[in-house]
Amino acid sequence: MPKFNFKAVKPSGETYEGSRESADKFSLYKEVKNEGDTVVSAFEEKIGRNRLLSRARSLLGRITMREKIIFAKNLGAMLKAGLSLSRSLSIIERQTRNKRLKNVTASLSSDVSRGKTLSEAMKEHPDVFSNLLISMVGAGEESGSLSESLAIVSVQMDNSYKLQKKVKGAMIYPAIIMTVMLIIGILMLIYVVPGLTNTFKEVKAELPLSTRSVIFASDLIKDNAIYVFLGIILIAGFLYSWTRTDKGRKSLDFLILKMPIISTIIKETNSARTTRTLSSLLSAGVPVAQALNITGDVIQNHYYKKVLKESQSSVEKGENISSVFIKNSRLYPIFVGEMINVGEETGNMSNMLMEVALFYENEVSQKTKDMSTIIEPFLMVFIGAVVGFFAISMITPMYSVMNNI
Repeated sequence: MPKFNFKAVKPSGETYEGSRESADKFSLYKEVKNEGDTVVSAFEEKIGRNRLLSRARSLLGRITMREKIIFAKNLGAMLKAGLSLSRSLSIIERQTRNKRLKNVTASLSSDVSRGKTLSEAMKEHPDVFSNLLISMVGAGEESGSLSESLAIVSVQMDNSYKLQKKVKGAMIYPAIIMTVMLIIGILMLIYVVPGLTNTFKEVKAELPLSTRSVIFASDLIKDNAIYVFLGIILIAGFLYSWTRTDKGRKSLDFLILKMPIISTIIKETNSARTTRTLSSLLSAGVPVAQALNITGDVIQNHYYKKVLKESQSSVEKGENISSVFIKNSRLYPIFVGEMINVGEETGNMSNMLMEVALFYENEVSQKTKDMSTIIEPFLMVFIGAVVGFFAISMITPMYSVMNNI
């Protein structure tokens, strides 16, 4: 059946946009009218160009994590204040400036007005709403505490977002230093080394291996700049494609976990994210096995996903999950497993997990603040080694030149 993009008006006077498959325009008008709304305009979506334009708009109109957090927080606050779900969604639709989020909210409002639950409506937009948010909303709907569930998940999303930004921010300093070093090195190979190379050739000085290596790199970049540039692009593209595969992703995850300094922060970040997500889901009434499954979707690292999957299997067999975390202490600190064990014994798992999450979030926050101080000595040693190698490579032949003179 053809698909139509339409604009309709609710009995309250509010307008919204949507898209729906229907036999023809008349059938669409009739369907919307039966729902109590009136279609203002409708256009059939063409297969080719319009689909490409729609996809382009979807990519350009990206909904940021901050906007998703605000959406969940505001919706929960309005529901807690006593507003109906449909009215709350209508207010958010009018307030938001992001066109894509406006359309998604309008779609949610339309689905809810047709009798769908909010979680069912959210499932129609998997690229916007995560499994965590959908599951928390579903649990809130079942328990009759949707506003509380939205408040909990908005805090969880906000803390995870802040934690992720702190880790990324800590990596900016070394990334900038390495980039500047690479640019300076390339410029020296292009403009400085060729002049010295000509001098060495004129006096026929004997060149050590290190000098020949630098000259080779200089000639390669200077004489084959386009091919070198294309080669770098191809290698980068290959590495990117490789990391999209299961084997490549596993290798990258393994490498990150073995990197000095960084590995500790990554382990504590994953511990904080795991425990906070589990705590949020369990406090909302989500079953333990389902909570572990959803947490596995939230965690990105393959090895942590494997632990959570193993924990889910243990729960389904009627076993404790703390033993799985304790057994995998190389990934999760022993403190995590012990606190989960205490939570299982006391029946207060959610609060115990939240305490663990807060502890590791504070640890990561402090470590990221100290990151520049910790990494700076290593960067200085590395920079000194590179500069020393280049200096020795260029100065050693100069002594030979002076001896020949």
